[in-house]
Amino acid sequence: MAYVADLHLHSRFSRACSQKLNIPTLSAWGKTKGINVLGTSDFLHPVWFIELKNQLKEDGSGFLIHDGSETKFVLSVEVASIYSHKGKGRRIHNVILLPDFASAERFQKELLSRHANLGSDGRPIVGISSKDLLSIVLQISEKAIFIPAHAWTPWFGIFGSESGYDSLEECFEDLTEYIYGIETGLSSDPAMNWRIKELDNRSIISCSDAHSLPNLGREATVFDERLEQGYQGLFEAIKNQKIAGTIEFHPEEGKYHYTGHRNCNIKYSPEETKVKGAICPKCGRGLTVGVMERVEKLALRSNEELRIDNVKGIIKSKAFPEKAGYRMLVPLLQIIAESFNTAPTTQKVLNEYEKLTDLLGGEIKILTKVDTGEIAKVSGSKIAEGVDKVRRGDLVIDPGYDGVYGVVKIWGSEAGPKEEETPQLELFD
Repeated sequence: MAYVADLHLHSRFSRACSQKLNIPTLSAWGKTKGINVLGTSDFLHPVWFIELKNQLKEDGSGFLIHDGSETKFVLSVEVASIYSHKGKGRRIHNVILLPDFASAERFQKELLSRHANLGSDGRPIVGISSKDLLSIVLQISEKAIFIPAHAWTPWFGIFGSESGYDSLEECFEDLTEYIYGIETGLSSDPAMNWRIKELDNRSIISCSDAHSLPNLGREATVFDERLEQGYQGLFEAIKNQKIAGTIEFHPEEGKYHYTGHRNCNIKYSPEETKVKGAICPKCGRGLTVGVMERVEKLALRSNEELRIDNVKGIIKSKAFPEKAGYRMLVPLLQIIAESFNTAPTTQKVLNEYEKLTDLLGGEIKILTKVDTGEIAKVSGSKIAEGVDKVRRGDLVIDPGYDGVYGVVKIWGSEAGPKEEETPQLELFD
């Protein structure tokens, strides 16, 4: 059996995040999405930590439960380290998972003793290097999971072009062996990370980094029956590269995929940058080097060497068949919205989304497994067609750059699909 986990997200105590992000709503949306395990997020925030302890109970396996919810939780937090190392300012985000409340409380106290301000943001900023932060966490628990977050983001990723490193070892030095995996982030996919030889013996995980409820599960990691063992199974799967696969945002849709300068509306692919350079032709400032170009710089193997294969929507490497495969998906809300030629936040779209997920199972199941004929019976042929096009990768994508999200169009450059003119069939018609 497959288990879906989204380990990096946020609560309402993180800046620029929805005030609806609380345990009851996360539990409900976890079921709607089809997510088995969610990160609690933000456990270092003192008020949120009290809520977590009041609303979640340890189940004895290292996971936490909420009032019989089908979705379980695991203690997680993203920490922003801002510091200077090797003559360069660093701004690195890392995701940390711990197996119990006692460990989380010790971590809290340790950071407070170092004068960290944990109450200003659910994603706290500390003046502690990534290596020293890892050392602290390992002293708290040998079962801690420490994951460099959105690894390729220009300003906040371990490999980021603006404040990152050229390798894990450059950052973590003698503690590098305790980095068991990295997070792809929205602007990269596993295949891009497979080109980095240093990552061959590390898990490539994906998470939503959701700042609102609908974005839960837009990226996620799939595990096998090891997750039935609770936190220990999660730890061993990530440590030993035994994840079953990942669910991916199209990386072009991420807001740092290509190099560019949004203020001047300049966007370059890696090939264009080689010809035109990394200086903005309009303002003369340096362009923000995107994820794709950064991968090209650090990669020691080519795309051709990977021999990428797509079989029924599952993307694998023929050259490295032991690497977990992945699926590229578009959120169901987006499919419904485009089929109705309206915004994903309209009540009409939300109603259709609720009907589909109630009748056919969680969103992830609908996007990957449910027969399109069944989708058509519930919501009409246009939405079923959209799901089919997503599964086949029949999309048009305009890549994102310099903080501007890319745009995915399911029906290409058309003005937008028209709504069904014939009545939609109900489930039992």
